Amino acid sequence: MLLCRLIVLWLWLAVLAAAAHAHGKNALPGDIVQALARAEVPLDSVAMLVAPLPSTAKDGKPDVGARLSWQADAPMNPASVMKLVTSYAGLELLGPGYFWKTHVLTQGKVQDGTLRGNLLIQGGGDPKLVLERIQDLLQAIQNHGVRHIEGDILLDNGIFNLPPHDPAAFDEDPLRPYNAGPDGLLLNFKALVLKFFPDPASGRVRVESEPPMAGVGIPSEALAAKGPCVDWRGRLAANFSNPNRVTFAGRYPVSCGEQSLSVAYADPSGHAPRVIDAMWRAAGGRLTGGVKWHNGKITGQPLVTGYSLPLVSIIDDINKFSNNVMAQQLFLTLSVGEQRRGSFAGSRQVLERWWRERIGSRAAAPEIENGSGLSRTERISAAALAALLLQAAAGPHAGEFEQSLPIAGVDGAIRNLAVRSPNSEAIGNARLKTGTLRDVAAIAGYAWGRSGKKYVVVGLINHSNASAAKPALDRLLEWAIRDDRPL
Repeated sequence: MLLCRLIVLWLWLAVLAAAAHAHGKNALPGDIVQALARAEVPLDSVAMLVAPLPSTAKDGKPDVGARLSWQADAPMNPASVMKLVTSYAGLELLGPGYFWKTHVLTQGKVQDGTLRGNLLIQGGGDPKLVLERIQDLLQAIQNHGVRHIEGDILLDNGIFNLPPHDPAAFDEDPLRPYNAGPDGLLLNFKALVLKFFPDPASGRVRVESEPPMAGVGIPSEALAAKGPCVDWRGRLAANFSNPNRVTFAGRYPVSCGEQSLSVAYADPSGHAPRVIDAMWRAAGGRLTGGVKWHNGKITGQPLVTGYSLPLVSIIDDINKFSNNVMAQQLFLTLSVGEQRRGSFAGSRQVLERWWRERIGSRAAAPEIENGSGLSRTERISAAALAALLLQAAAGPHAGEFEQSLPIAGVDGAIRNLAVRSPNSEAIGNARLKTGTLRDVAAIAGYAWGRSGKKYVVVGLINHSNASAAKPALDRLLEWAIRDDRPL
C-alpha cells in the first residue's frame, strides 16, 4: 500500500513539475508543487499571486511587478475570502464610523408609564443587534416612560427587500448558524444557543439557553453519561426541529466539561417576535397584546433610537469570525442610501460601480451573489483580490482594514496554521482572511518578509481535494515571507 502511494505521489510530482516548467519563470516553488501533489490537486485548479506593496523595502527602493503569478486572472470561487471585497467597499462607501439605527415609535398616548396603543420597533439592518444591546434598547424604552403597553409590539424589517430565504438551500443543513438569512431586524443572528454545565459530583448537567424565547420549551437539565468525551453532540441527540420545544434523546458526557451548542432557530420568522416578547417581560414590562410583524406604512411618534456598533467594529467581526449573515447585512446596506430599501441586486450595482471607480482596469470585477462567500456562484481572480488589497493598503482606511484581518497562527480560522505547522515562520508575520467551502480553500491578505518588505499574498484552490491542499497555501505564505532567498 505504501509503495503504491509513493508511486502515485511520484507520478503526480512528475505531472505537476512538467506543468510548472511550461510556465517558465512563473513556475510555482517546489514545496508548493509537492504539497499539491500530495493532495492530488492539479495545477490548473490553483491560482496564486505574491506581489510587493510599493515603497515597503528597507532600502526605500520599491519593487515592480509580482514575485509570483500563477493563473492570476482565472476566475475562482473564493469562499469567505469574498468578505474582503464587502468589508473594504463598506469602509470606503459608508465610512468606518457608520452606524445602523433601530428606531422605536409610539402609536398612541403615553401617560403614567402606560402606552395606550402600539409600540413599533423599526429595524435598520444592524448586523450585530445582540442580547446586551437588545436589553439596552428595551431599558431605554422604559426609561422614556413606557412600561405597560395596552396594545401590541409591532416589528418592522422592511429596510431590506429580500427574496424568500431557504436555510436548507445551500447544503441541506438548515440548523447550521451560518445558514441564517439576513433581516432588517436581525436579533442575535437568529440563533439559539444552549450551554451545558456538568457537575461530576451530582452526576447532573445543567442547561442554560439564550436568548430567552417566549413559548419555547427547553430542558433545564440533560441526562449525564460516563466515559470519554467523544462526539458529545451526537451522544446528546438534541432535536431542534420543533420550534416550540427542544428535546434530548441521549445523554451528555460529564467528561466534556462546559460546552455550548449554537443552532439556527427552526422558525426564522418567529425568532424576533419570541425574543422581544420574552425580553420585554423579563425586563419588567407589561404587554396586553402580542408581538407581531408589521406590514404597511411606518407611523408614530419617535421615542428612542438604538445605535449599532460602528462599522469598523462590524468588519472586525466579519473578517475575524467569518460571520456570513453580518457580511450579508453589510452588503445589503450598500444600496440602502440609493434605494431606501437595500437589495442584493441593488448592492451588486453599487459595488460594480465602486469597483470601476476605485480598481478600474487593473482587474476584472468580481461576480458577487450575496457578498459573504457562502455561495457556489461567486467568483473573483487572484489578480482582482491583489488589486483590492493594494488599493486598501494605499487608501485612507488602510489601518482599519488591516486590523480586521486575523493574524496567522493566532486568531480567526488561520490560527489553525499553528496546529498544522507549529514552527512555521508565518505565525505572527501575516494578516489574512481564509475561505473554506466544499471544494474550495483560499487565503488572501498581507505578509511581512524577512527583508522588511510587505507583500500581498493570494492563494485560491478549487478542487474536490481542496481541503487536503491547505498545506500548499501554508507553503505559499512561508515562501512569500522567506524573501531573502534567491527566487
